[in-house]
This record gives sequence, structure tokens and C-alpha cells, in this order.
Amino acid sequence: MKPIIIQNSNIPKYLSIFISISAITLFPFIISRDEMSEVTIRHEIIHIEQQRELFVIFFYILYVWYWLRGKMSGMTNDEAYMNIPFEQEAYRKMYDEDYLESREKHAWKNYT
Repeated sequence: MKPIIIQNSNIPKYLSIFISISAITLFPFIISRDEMSEVTIRHEIIHIEQQRELFVIFFYILYVWYWLRGKMSGMTNDEAYMNIPFEQEAYRKMYDEDYLESREKHAWKNYT
């Protein structure tokens, strides 16, 4: 299933409670404030794959858990966000044009 991409939406702005969000993936949707580059789309598709692997709900549970764990250890909102293994994988691999074809299942675990 290909993701449904929605660009130029206000939804990311409304969800920017703890950090400024320019794009967000809410399976099967990728929603962005502006037009997205191929790199940003790849970043968000990595999240689609992560969500699919974790049956969506477990992705969100773990995502919040990792963020809260970062906050409880004294990190800022942005630091806690960047410390989430899902984000680490997506940010480190979003420039690799071939990554989605070669990505191993549960690759985000390499960042825990």
C-alpha cells in the first residue's frame, strides 16, 4: 500500500505542541505543512515502514515511551525527539535513495 500524501496542510501546525512539526506520518497518511522534497518523503516513508512492522499502535506506544524516557532523563523536547530510535533511523537514512529497497525489518532497533 502506498502512503497517501497530503501537502500544504495546517494539521502539522496544530500538532506542534511540544516541537515544531513540518511533516507527520499517521498511517497511512503523510501530512506536511508545505511541499515536501524527495528526502522528506523518504524520511516519512521510513516511518510508514516502522508503523507497518509494529502494527501501527505499537509504533505510537513506543514512540511516546521513548520520548517520555528522554524527557524524564532531563532532555529538552527537541533532544528527546532526536533520541527516539524511529527518528534516528529516519534522519540517518533519508538521504540514501536505495535504503527503502534494502532496509531490514525492524532496522530501528539498531538505534536503541
